[in-house]
Amino acid sequence: SKSPNKAAILQARKLKSFTAHSQASPFPTFLHPTPQECALAHSILASLHGERKRQAEAIVAPSTRAGCGDAMFVTDALVRTILSQNTSDRNSSRAKLAMDETYGRSDNWEAIVDGGTEKLQRTIRSGGLSVVKSKVIINILRQTKAKYGSYSLDHLLHASNDSAMRELLSFQGVGPKTASCVLLFCLQRDSFPVDTHVYRITGLLGWRPETASREEAQAHLEARVPDEDKYGLHILLVTHGKTCNECRAGSTKSGKCPLRRAFRKGKEVVKKEE
Repeated sequence: SKSPNKAAILQARKLKSFTAHSQASPFPTFLHPTPQECALAHSILASLHGERKRQAEAIVAPSTRAGCGDAMFVTDALVRTILSQNTSDRNSSRAKLAMDETYGRSDNWEAIVDGGTEKLQRTIRSGGLSVVKSKVIINILRQTKAKYGSYSLDHLLHASNDSAMRELLSFQGVGPKTASCVLLFCLQRDSFPVDTHVYRITGLLGWRPETASREEAQAHLEARVPDEDKYGLHILLVTHGKTCNECRAGSTKSGKCPLRRAFRKGKEVVKKEE
């Protein structure tokens, strides 16, 4: 595990990076995607996969899968999103169901903390990266209880986007994508998480510099994608990335995907701009 000093340095670096790009893109001269390009991509993806709109009613956390931030209570949303980091939906859901079985409920925070890190690690082993994730979850729960006297982070429901992002990023093991998922799905804010699918496809479309890291791409797209497109476009890009034969990871096919076809010329223009 990281030494306290090294962990503090990494935390400071993470918050400094967020502060530097929380109001503007790290690539101010890279002018894609435009609002028109976002609207076009949204429209093409909605015609392929069906439109995705926010539900007006209260969020009900799924009982059979981990989900990714789609829970009513913030701590629950955060823990579910951590379970989903760097693994498949199937594996994260197995980890969530294993927590239900071991602790009575996956959000039985007192029992989880009392049981300790090793017990949680054994419980969520099927979800992948259980050594790291168990430490992250236990640390978040302990820090939250020490600071607020309970395991609730629901005060973030009323915080500004900036304050909510900063508090979530202050936890070790919570990066911009995880924090953004909690904002988008649980806090119901306009935020644009960049997961592996969104990162890959926005690269194919020419919506970010090819050299951009995941964190830089998220800061850039957060600034460029209009708020009204963030929810639907994020979900549709993830869906498309999992299901399109041309856009899924490792694919060498090309020529048939309507999204890729629409942006092929755009990508050539972008290359010249770079």
